[in-house]
Amino acid sequence: MRPIALVLAVALALAGCTSVAPDAGQVLGGLGSESIHVGVAYDTTGRGDKSFNDAAGAGLDRAKQELLVSASEVTAAGNTDDARADALRHLVRDGSGLVVAVGFLYAGAVRTVAAEHPKVTFAIIDDDSVTADNVVALLFSEEQGSYLVGVAAALASTKNRVGFVGGVRVPLIKKFEAGFTAGARSVRPGIAVDVAYLSEPPDFSGFSSPDKGRAAAARLLAGGADVVYAAAGGSGGGAFAAVAAVPGAWAIGVDSDQYQTADAAVRPRILTSMLKRVDNGVFQEIQGFVKGDRAGGVKRYDLRVDGVGFATSNAALQPFLPRLDQARYAILDGAVTVPAA
Repeated sequence: MRPIALVLAVALALAGCTSVAPDAGQVLGGLGSESIHVGVAYDTTGRGDKSFNDAAGAGLDRAKQELLVSASEVTAAGNTDDARADALRHLVRDGSGLVVAVGFLYAGAVRTVAAEHPKVTFAIIDDDSVTADNVVALLFSEEQGSYLVGVAAALASTKNRVGFVGGVRVPLIKKFEAGFTAGARSVRPGIAVDVAYLSEPPDFSGFSSPDKGRAAAARLLAGGADVVYAAAGGSGGGAFAAVAAVPGAWAIGVDSDQYQTADAAVRPRILTSMLKRVDNGVFQEIQGFVKGDRAGGVKRYDLRVDGVGFATSNAALQPFLPRLDQARYAILDGAVTVPAA
């Protein structure tokens, strides 16, 4: 601790104060507290995607406000392991004791940089392939939240046909598809679920191509679907635009409450969103770090711990809430086990 900060902390303690205003990231905790600096590495779309990255950013913002940590943020400069590793190293150089990597595409970079810096804790969202003492995986039960919005989709559909737009055909997004399909068919066993993916690995552009999202959703709608769930990151905005052009059609968002962030022209057509509480995961990981948790391992955020859910901002969802609550409690009670594949 710097001498000036030490004098200030002692003076406040003698005055009976229990907290201090944030000063260059100083964390609450009394005499002897050390400055906590954390870093968040976004993937190439960065903040502003109104989805996954923005949810992570919201968790960081909350940590800065409530935990008084200082922070650095960086967006990977390219879609390669080397670019992502450079982003992580930048955060380490900035003094981050905890570095949060947003997305499974950071797995290779985390494996490399965590080995270079064993005293730094790394958290990676949506990947558990890196097993190291200083790496923690933050995983979510996306299939559970997707099941619930699948129930909503089936209840809202008048054509007995719904659609799913996945950003990239990878196991993670297949979880969204599997849960959505199961939820819709729990309401209407014979409902048709049409599926479109925007890209295939190693092409991950499906997460950041609104034009592809719009074209895919338009095809599903032309095929008879009247509700489209887009689990496609930044491409979801294009899917929303396609839905808004079809009277009576509904869109379902993902990750964040996209009814709150979508353009005014499409907002009324967003029935609900599957909430993937990346904000909670990021905040809680930072909170644990502040309290001294440096352990690696796996932490899972499911329906039971408010890790996933659904948004209720659009009043059009209100008639379906009793059925949605029934489905939610069935998962919590163990009466329903949602498939993840």
